[in-house]
Amino acid sequence: MTGFTTPEHAVLGAIVLCLGGAVFTLFIDHRRRVAGWVSFGVILTTAALVGGAVAGVLRHGPGPGVTFLSLPPLGFALRLYVDGLSAVFLALIAVVSVPAAFHAIDYMTSHRPRSAGRFYPHLLVFIAAMLGLVSTTDMMWFFFIFWQMMTLTGWAMIRYERSCPGHRQAAARFLWMMQFACAVTMLGAAMLAQDGLETVAGTELMRFDFDAVAHHMPALLAGHPGWVAVALTLFLTGFGIKLGMWPFGQFWLPDAHPAAPSPVSALLSGVMLKTGVYGLMRYFLWLVPSEVRADYPIGGWGLAFLFLGTLTLFTGTFRALQQEQSKRLLAFSSIGQAGYILFGLGVCLVLLGEGTPATGALAGIALTGALFHTLNHGVFKSLLFLDAGAVLHATGTQDMNKLGGLQRHMPVTGFTALVGSLAIAGVPLLSGYASKWPMFTAALQGTAASRWLPVCGAVAVLTSALTLALMMKFYGAIFLSRTSRLVEERRQALGRLEVSRKMRTAQVILATLCVAAGLLPFLGFAFVSRALAMSPHGLATAPDTIGPVTASAAGLVAATNTAVYAPLLLLALMLGLFALVRLLARAGGSSQRAAAPWLCGYAVETDANRLRAAHYYTELHRAVGRLHPAAGRLPAVEPRPQNPNEKPASAWSLEKNSTC
Repeated sequence: MTGFTTPEHAVLGAIVLCLGGAVFTLFIDHRRRVAGWVSFGVILTTAALVGGAVAGVLRHGPGPGVTFLSLPPLGFALRLYVDGLSAVFLALIAVVSVPAAFHAIDYMTSHRPRSAGRFYPHLLVFIAAMLGLVSTTDMMWFFFIFWQMMTLTGWAMIRYERSCPGHRQAAARFLWMMQFACAVTMLGAAMLAQDGLETVAGTELMRFDFDAVAHHMPALLAGHPGWVAVALTLFLTGFGIKLGMWPFGQFWLPDAHPAAPSPVSALLSGVMLKTGVYGLMRYFLWLVPSEVRADYPIGGWGLAFLFLGTLTLFTGTFRALQQEQSKRLLAFSSIGQAGYILFGLGVCLVLLGEGTPATGALAGIALTGALFHTLNHGVFKSLLFLDAGAVLHATGTQDMNKLGGLQRHMPVTGFTALVGSLAIAGVPLLSGYASKWPMFTAALQGTAASRWLPVCGAVAVLTSALTLALMMKFYGAIFLSRTSRLVEERRQALGRLEVSRKMRTAQVILATLCVAAGLLPFLGFAFVSRALAMSPHGLATAPDTIGPVTASAAGLVAATNTAVYAPLLLLALMLGLFALVRLLARAGGSSQRAAAPWLCGYAVETDANRLRAAHYYTELHRAVGRLHPAAGRLPAVEPRPQNPNEKPASAWSLEKNSTC
């Protein structure tokens, strides 16, 4: 496989390699380009190790967990276990971290503020912590260790430019929210753990080991169901905070992600949020043995997830629609997309609670879609943050009112941003639609299990239209319209605005994955389905309650042919229609011409005569303002006059909040 005897050894090797790289780059962090290449090499090797571990699990199935260190008197053990569910999240970490690290080499070299903190040591520890968090079985001590490693390094990278008060405040809010989430999750584990060692399947386990706690769940559900309910509520709160679930996400996420350097924003939104998804899936679907499903109110928990997911996806997307800063807009949309994953998990739990073969098949479709959307969101949201970072690198601002016309000056960045925008909006033939489709299908066909499923499903479908409107604003305000005054001044000062080849390469790789997952979704479904089959001992893998998703090169089939999605057939149809339209246009013989916009014959063309971000959906702003004046207030749109002799703003000038 990778020279390691088990997937657990490979993952531990990847963690140790990242920690060793962090120590090494600690001494060369001042040589930013060298440190960037070293970190990229470490992350690339780490991804290879993790890829080998994932391939081994999917090919041969999971083996027993491996204990590397234990202190029985404290119930303290470093025990790693990689099954199919862990493999999905390990693969996501590997796939996103490599292009993010490659993008960072030039991005972080271009400018380093005097107040900048260390970057690459924190980045490597951050990745090591995420690898550990999705593979450790210790629900207490090593959960705490890996969570703190991830939280403290994330805090350091968010406040990378320490002189900015806005950055420090965003980092502090992130830190306290993550600490609260850690505390309530550990409290839930303490409530369920029993005293002493436990022998499960011939293996002696510590009291806080996941398998030891799962072994006692039947007795706890039978004797103390209220106690278990409180513990699960704590898990939902803790991992929900990490995920950005309503109402917690709006307290920290929209400020933290824009403050961080853009490669870090890509990892925060694309990967770190998904550790919350992993926790919710692991604790609510794998902690309770399938044989005691009758004592587990899985349908009630499903409704809670369903309502929270629907609220999260709607409020996050709607708040994103009101934003004028590119990275803040993307941060709010991350909350909305996290809501889709929570929604899909809720649909799965509600359908599993019904317990019939038909609803079990739909539950399988919903869970597969939720996991597939977890992967897809990690890719296209990372791409969009890298694109926003490229724009910031070129123009020195993330204020979309000051941008415009960048498509002609940054064609590669503009094209990849268009791909990412269409993918997140759920446009057919791209990855977002491929993963939303099964969740919508399961919800709309699950009326027999709960009348709330089609209602929440309809809200989710309508919110996809809001997402499309949101991304029209993002892409249109930045890359379309006339060239803004600021963009023209930057172009004259720099000569060219398109970012370096390394940064473009990272963006193209992620954009290619968005297209591939949309045109060939059966590959993603096959990967997720195989991963679920290699995740034993959970409710989600009980053969009598959950059904497979049929996938082939032709497309996807759900619930015994009741819903079919064939992207390649749709692509062929669209290409045929496009060719017909072109043929008809040429047959008509009409001429084409390009001309400047007519400004009524008397107005002088100025920077004010163009469509800005604040001009999008102004009536919606006013309608919201009647209900909530602060939310509906229109921002000022006239940019600050620029001095032609002024030195162009650095790439960090608006990697800040307004308090800087």
